[in-house]
Amino acid sequence: MTDPNAIQPSELDQLPDRDPEETAEWQASLDAVTEAAGPHRAAYLMRRTLERAEGAGIALPKLLETDYVNSIPTAAEPAVPGDEAMEQRISAWNRWNAAAMVTRGSKYGVGGHIATFASAAWLYETGFNHFFKGKEADGSGDQLYIQGHASPGIYARAFLDGRLNEEQLDNFRRESGGNGLPSYPHPRRLPWLWEFPTVSMGLGPLSAIYQARFNRYLTNRGIKDTSASHVWAFLGDGEMDEPESTAALALAAREELDNLTFVINCNLQRLDGPVRANFKIVQELEAQFRGAGWNVIKTLWGTAWDELFRLDTTGALVRRLRQVPDAQIQTYQTRDAAYIRQDFFGGDPALVEMAKLLSDDKILECFHFSRGGHEARKVYAAYKAAVEHKGAPTVILAQTVKGHTLGEGFASKNANHQMKKLTVDEFKNMRDLLGLPIKDSDFVDGVVPYGHPGADSAEVRYLQERRAALGGPAPARRVHPVAPLPAPAEKAFASFDKGSGSQNVATTMAFVRLVKDLVRDKETGKRWVPIVPDEARTFGMESLFPSLGIYSPKGQTYEPVDRDQLMYYKEAQNGQILNEGITEAGSMADFIAASTSYATHGETMIPFYIFYSMFGWQRTADQMWQLGDQLGRGFLVGATAGRTTLTGEGLQHADGHSPVIAATNPAALTYDPAFAYEVAAIVKEGLRRMYGEAAPGEDQNVFYYLTVYNEPLPQPAKPSVDGIDEGIVKGLYRFNTAESAGITPPANAPRIQLLGSGTAIHWALKAQQLLAEEWGVAADVWSATSWSELRRDALEADEALLRGEERMPFVRQALQGAEGPVLAVSDYMRQVPDQIAQWVEQDWSSLGADGFGLSDTREAARRHFGVDAESIVVAALAQLAKRGEVKATAVKEARAKYGL
Repeated sequence: MTDPNAIQPSELDQLPDRDPEETAEWQASLDAVTEAAGPHRAAYLMRRTLERAEGAGIALPKLLETDYVNSIPTAAEPAVPGDEAMEQRISAWNRWNAAAMVTRGSKYGVGGHIATFASAAWLYETGFNHFFKGKEADGSGDQLYIQGHASPGIYARAFLDGRLNEEQLDNFRRESGGNGLPSYPHPRRLPWLWEFPTVSMGLGPLSAIYQARFNRYLTNRGIKDTSASHVWAFLGDGEMDEPESTAALALAAREELDNLTFVINCNLQRLDGPVRANFKIVQELEAQFRGAGWNVIKTLWGTAWDELFRLDTTGALVRRLRQVPDAQIQTYQTRDAAYIRQDFFGGDPALVEMAKLLSDDKILECFHFSRGGHEARKVYAAYKAAVEHKGAPTVILAQTVKGHTLGEGFASKNANHQMKKLTVDEFKNMRDLLGLPIKDSDFVDGVVPYGHPGADSAEVRYLQERRAALGGPAPARRVHPVAPLPAPAEKAFASFDKGSGSQNVATTMAFVRLVKDLVRDKETGKRWVPIVPDEARTFGMESLFPSLGIYSPKGQTYEPVDRDQLMYYKEAQNGQILNEGITEAGSMADFIAASTSYATHGETMIPFYIFYSMFGWQRTADQMWQLGDQLGRGFLVGATAGRTTLTGEGLQHADGHSPVIAATNPAALTYDPAFAYEVAAIVKEGLRRMYGEAAPGEDQNVFYYLTVYNEPLPQPAKPSVDGIDEGIVKGLYRFNTAESAGITPPANAPRIQLLGSGTAIHWALKAQQLLAEEWGVAADVWSATSWSELRRDALEADEALLRGEERMPFVRQALQGAEGPVLAVSDYMRQVPDQIAQWVEQDWSSLGADGFGLSDTREAARRHFGVDAESIVVAALAQLAKRGEVKATAVKEARAKYGL
């Protein structure tokens, strides 16, 4: 009996029902269908109704998952233009040479991957023949993010095209001789071919999204029309487990990036086994991308399945395909027809009857070979639909068989990612399957031959004609000849030389002020790309909001709450600032796209990305490596730097190690400037080196990492010291001596050299005073603007010595003749200054902030780590006592005096 006081379902609905009787009729109809035709029919009708509503523009929640069938039915597939048989032959040559290259290299033990390209060959071939625009096309051509493990197939196609020769193929993964091929897409190693490094999985999809977004940024800002460029990212289904792979899906949908297509090769296998053994990765990805607002196209089954779907009058086949987990699909690939009849068809009477109409050969054709990703017609239909779709990015989920055409020993085997070679017999079987004219006698001494139909063959002519029609070879990287950017007016830099007088200024604010001046430059100002992850106000950048605007493709569709204020929050379609929200990874992807625009689009841009220093290299060092690999240029700025300068925030925010990580990156020029005039000098040099007239032999493909501090301190005037600019750039100069600091040390006073970087130089200057006034010690203070550049120069000097060339490291030149021991101090762990210890001739010691950070005042934190001025004094006295230049008791007295 119904409780009349119970809450009815309608009472829980906040939307009023204007016609309860009509609603009841619809519900009754659904109940009737369920009772008469079963829940599957009811679900089918509901899905079709939802699809109809969506197509009519009725605002409903999106349908996140569709049946496990192709999105584009066979009847709706467009004809593939061109010669499919010819493309089949080209694909066969590429498959052969990719496998031959890796197999031939296996004798050197250098590894390689065969199965990935074997599964994805048609995904690439169809694109190269019909879609991927080259660099000679209108605009900048397309940007291709090639799946790293598929690189042998790309090399094989370049070989067929005449861009690579046999010697280069034989040097796959053997680069030291100068004529080799890198294992994966590496622009730094093969810069005429590869644009984007992708094998650090997860970074490719993230970068592709931000590249597509940056393309729109260039267009909206009037820098370059990129509307003809399309970004294609080729990914693996296993790669989608990486959090970076899906981190920016919502951004791509929110900004309607219909210039972007993801092609996910769903061969259902990761490196060790199935991607989703007990589930269905395609369905999971479909729901994830649809939920994020993407257009989803599923290309799962080949034409051999058409007959099965025609026989499926009850929907039993579609239901069964939804039920079978991926690992079982993989098992079917390796089992005979009897097993498939029993396991797949045997559990449903309707499927049993269907199976009776199918021959064993038909069953094996469907379950062993026929996948949507292996057929040009299916792939072409998906690509055409993707590039024609407007208003959202597209993801194509293409099902394939990992190891396809490589034989039974490879296809769908769990271990095939680690299998590096085929036997001669397996190659001969592959040859017969692909129909290639390679004779048994071509296998000399058991070595598999490369295959080529000839430079003037019909296949090569067809390939080259298709590429010419699409704008030239692909993939390809082109650095367009552009004039060096003119240097900004000297006034912007020189204004820091006079210091700040009585005003306390943090170096973070000095950098922001410098940028404000530089973005006003008539020649280069528009080329600056300020990037910040939702911390602009922390770094004092809010004044740039109204003048530069924050980039938004929608402009500003609201009235900002602070519109009546001078520094109001302004978004604009042509905004210059990229304020990314709380995503360091997204901000770095922005930076990479902007920093390589000189090559991608022939437009030189000057990105600077400012971030909490702790959340830079620690979080995104892999992307910094990607930046170096992609030959990016720009300024990374670690603000609120150091382990003791950020009061109150504590352990997680206290950065004492970023310069250590940065020192591992060969492309990073790391600086820890102490004063505003040093910041200006370093930025000026960076602009010259990366964007101006490079010196002979100078590598422009570098990026600068500057640490700046939030501690307001007096900014001194630039000393009138010979060679100071050289010292700032190279990493070390003497800021003052005891005498020039106004200290009059006693005659024959012991002397020590204090080296400080960043904010630590202020503690060294205070220690200089204490040593003179309280201990009779003369100290000279040096500014070490870059420990890592000093080390890099010293390493180069060591290398020169091995070649028989005598060259003194700059650090030794600078300190030559300096009296006494050297004591180095920084707001980082001791490992940072200790980088140069072995090249310093004087006795060496160092202080640093080793260990975890803590919350407290700056003074207390510095005392805790033993880097404050008093600690420097004690350490200096200890060094001098070892040399017998002060009494040993002085050290104990100093500890007691300062409470250490």
